[in-house]
Amino acid sequence: MLKRYLTEAVSRDLNKKMVFISGPRQVGKTTLAKNFLIKDKGYLNWDIPEHREMILRHRLPIASLWVFDELHKYRSWRNYLKGVFDGRKKNQRILVTGSARLEYYRFGGDSLQGRYYFWRLHPLSVTELSITSQKDFQDLIKLGGFPEPFFSGGEIEAKRWSLEYRTRLIEEDLLSLENVQDVGKLEMLMLRLPELVGSPLSLNALREDLQTSHKTVARWITVLERLYAFFLISPFGSPRIRAVKKERKHYHFDWTLIEDPGKRFENLVACHLLKWIHYEQDGHGRSLELRYFRDIDRREVDFVVLENGKPFLMIECKQQETAVSPGLVYLHRKFPTVQAWQVTAVGKEDFQTPEGIRVCPAVKFLTTLV
Repeated sequence: MLKRYLTEAVSRDLNKKMVFISGPRQVGKTTLAKNFLIKDKGYLNWDIPEHREMILRHRLPIASLWVFDELHKYRSWRNYLKGVFDGRKKNQRILVTGSARLEYYRFGGDSLQGRYYFWRLHPLSVTELSITSQKDFQDLIKLGGFPEPFFSGGEIEAKRWSLEYRTRLIEEDLLSLENVQDVGKLEMLMLRLPELVGSPLSLNALREDLQTSHKTVARWITVLERLYAFFLISPFGSPRIRAVKKERKHYHFDWTLIEDPGKRFENLVACHLLKWIHYEQDGHGRSLELRYFRDIDRREVDFVVLENGKPFLMIECKQQETAVSPGLVYLHRKFPTVQAWQVTAVGKEDFQTPEGIRVCPAVKFLTTLV
């Protein structure tokens, strides 16, 4: 069985405070959590009726570690955890997992501040899988980074899994946490969004497509982001460049939803970057942000990583070998000390331009991440 990249960090933190693990459904949170248990003793899932009764009656298992899965679906979960943590015996460890973004749902009521460490678990990546060959990398592009479809090894199985995943995301997660009146139109939105990956997301255009209000579309986007259906990145703006400052781009954690090969590859790179950023934020407290660049003259760079509000890394994605992107050249001239990469999905060339831009196969770059 693959040892997940957060295992050692979570193990250390459990000896100090509660640990929250958040992430998309079926990304491996429960499997990771159960690895810390002895014969699953101490595992409590809010979605299992007998477990829910044990939680509500405060009749917890005799175990050195309690794992609470999907507890955020309980309206008073914050106060409940505060009481459990404050009243626990010495050396009692507590791990909380959830497929919604716990950083959104943890606010309100009694504060849990100072009582937990927070980690976000992401899909499998090049580094986590120790991928070095182009063939294995293409398998990751084709099958996605979720453990079940990836280890199935078959594209048909991966497509079946992806279809079921979207259905369960709405029926089991979304409707249990949010009040949605028109589920049909929300499903239409989920089908439409993969076609728009890599471009600034226009809520007005979506509103017209779905024949609904701007307020409703904006709320659905927020809800789906909270449930890890996708993530949003904002444009990077600076007084030194004439950048756009409003519309955000979005990318899916399940990049197999995107049919276009170039956009799917770009989405995969976005997921790898966000995984590394969240790891550095959660584990080392670094102030990192994932952005993109586009100016009013339509020069673009797919990704710009900021640290403490300043450019730290620039990445342009290309499906095949091509000339260095004019947008990347332009932005690198503005910030010449910042690392700049142009990575290709199927290319073989590996060189550096006189200006210091590295051009290489994506695997070489992605192995520098987590």
